[in-house]
Amino acid sequence: MKLQSDYSLKAYNTFGIDIKAKLFVQFSTVQELQEVLQMPELQQEEKLVLGGGSNVLFTKDFDGVVMRNEIKGIEVLRHDNEHVYVKAGSGEVWHDFVLYTLEHNLGGLENLSLIPGSVGAAPLQNIGAYGVELKDVFHELEAVELATGEIHTFDNDTCQFGYRESVFKNKLKGRYVVTAVTFKLNKEHRLNTSYGAIQTTLQEMQVQQPTIQDISAAVCHIRSTKLPNPKEIGNAGSFFKNPEIPLKQFENLKAQFPGIPSYPVSDTTVKVPAGWLIEQCGWKGKVIDNYGVHKNQALVLVNYGGAKGEQVRQLAFDIIDSVEDKFGIRLHPEVNIL
Repeated sequence: MKLQSDYSLKAYNTFGIDIKAKLFVQFSTVQELQEVLQMPELQQEEKLVLGGGSNVLFTKDFDGVVMRNEIKGIEVLRHDNEHVYVKAGSGEVWHDFVLYTLEHNLGGLENLSLIPGSVGAAPLQNIGAYGVELKDVFHELEAVELATGEIHTFDNDTCQFGYRESVFKNKLKGRYVVTAVTFKLNKEHRLNTSYGAIQTTLQEMQVQQPTIQDISAAVCHIRSTKLPNPKEIGNAGSFFKNPEIPLKQFENLKAQFPGIPSYPVSDTTVKVPAGWLIEQCGWKGKVIDNYGVHKNQALVLVNYGGAKGEQVRQLAFDIIDSVEDKFGIRLHPEVNIL
């Protein structure tokens, strides 16, 4: 656990923003993390934990210590009649863990294939895609409290999951480091093919009786064709949350914009695709110098190389303002802006 100074984080954020951390250290076990937290020179420093760096936009150098999470390991804890409980280290690559569940024929995560990031970051924002959210397969997590180094366990209720939300993005933000997550996976598969282009893609693949592996392959295909690979073009995936608005507001918008798409959330609430709203405002494919909005998916902001984080942040808020002006809906970033 070597503490390093003035450390470049360009390789540790998928936007590829070239900023530096005042201090940088890596840990690969809970004990190492606890030892890092006891270092005298770090007691007064602001702390930031980085996993895959796929949900962060740096706009300036970080004046504190960045702690890189490398806790690995996957372990089957127990079985019951319907479920298998699998525990994964928070530093595991998310998609690698999804592949593990598919190889062992465990259902629940197939719709969440190819989401960038780490296992530990997944519950922080209750990741979701194609009709499935992390909370649907979540059992519990273990986390170390930064102030004390003590290990705490959080179940589904105490995590207070919402749409791309958890207690760790609100009341407990910056107070804990997730070290392991336990998932409740299904022996009997409950396939969800109703969202997005999954059914169409399965038809194109000539799959009539899909398995969880087929659904994962379809999701990977869709994501690969719509979303840029962060290794090739800097990005953090979907930059904005899909807004949920009152049904009355949606009906008024539909009268004005008959083509507006939607997904029902409840009897009184409707979700509107943020990408559609952004595209209607003319942003899709827009390039400004060396950054812009991706040509295939308006939800994705991109760094073509050498862009400043502040430039991308300004673009995001220009988009937010234009969508609000046109539709009366204020978008909110899904990405953590620092």
